[in-house]
Amino acid sequence: MLLRRAIWIIPGVVLLVFFLFRLLGDPANLMIGQSGDEKTRNNILREYHLDKPAWKQFLYYINDISPLSIYEKKSWDDKNVSGIFIGKNTGLVIKWPYLGRSYQNNRPVLDVLLQALPATIILAISAMLLAVVGGVFLGVVAASNKGSAKDHIAVLTSIAGISAPSFFTAMIIAYIFGIWLQPYTGLHFTGSLFEINEITGEQTLALKNLILPALTLGIRPLAIITQLTRSALLDELGKDYIRTAYAKGLSKRTVIWKHALPNAINPVITAITGWFADLLTGAFFVEYIFGWNGLGKVTVNALEKLDYPVVTGAVLLSAIIFTLIQVFTDLLYRIADPRVRL
Repeated sequence: MLLRRAIWIIPGVVLLVFFLFRLLGDPANLMIGQSGDEKTRNNILREYHLDKPAWKQFLYYINDISPLSIYEKKSWDDKNVSGIFIGKNTGLVIKWPYLGRSYQNNRPVLDVLLQALPATIILAISAMLLAVVGGVFLGVVAASNKGSAKDHIAVLTSIAGISAPSFFTAMIIAYIFGIWLQPYTGLHFTGSLFEINEITGEQTLALKNLILPALTLGIRPLAIITQLTRSALLDELGKDYIRTAYAKGLSKRTVIWKHALPNAINPVITAITGWFADLLTGAFFVEYIFGWNGLGKVTVNALEKLDYPVVTGAVLLSAIIFTLIQVFTDLLYRIADPRVRL
């Protein structure tokens, strides 16, 4: 069932990405800008088959991004990417998806994206861990102290977190902790996972640069998880089995954490997986503001330079990651609650 969903969804994503960018205008003009010469334009048209009808362009595009493809030997050699060619003049090729080459540095787009993806994954995981731990804890505190000052503070904090856009929060956090309080925090306005020593030229791990972007990305999902945990837990705490647990003499902590919370976790799982997919694929401007060299920063830079192949590849990769995470969510439901059928 889950495999069937993925098989149906991913081709739809590919189709949408392909035609969406062609509706934005002439891809050749987007890539070369106003100053490009006719020779460059013709080379782009030939390489991306833009001189052919749209349905043929789509077939060529599918052939390029598929792991199993059919190529003429000369066409395959021109792409100059790794893979196994089986045949003579025309043959079957086993390869990684070919997304074209960047017009800024002539590197394969997939290499550019895969080089940036680990930094985005690390950032998204860090932000999500902050959101899950903080959100569940605040939600439990609010639900178990309903109507108290702790409850009001948790709710107001979550509302503030939801209301503030990520790019606005990024600028505020960057200014406060990266500029104003920088002598005390030691944190920089911008920085990536690795820093290069100007004297030795060696790369060193700089985990402190992860703090500010992870905090910024984690605030909104933390607020959502807080409210969902509070709401779901209040619903569970009003049920008969909770009163029975208290009647047996179980402590409040045991009732909440061992009995009520596991039964209230499904809506939280939805938020966690949904927001993780969003953080993984949507941290574009936060990465750009903090100078974090991840998938988002690469995509924004490509947009600025009209590097069409990189932008298309980044959107396609992001959409597929988002889709697979949503399908994986169904498996988590089954693990968390055996009553849920796949």
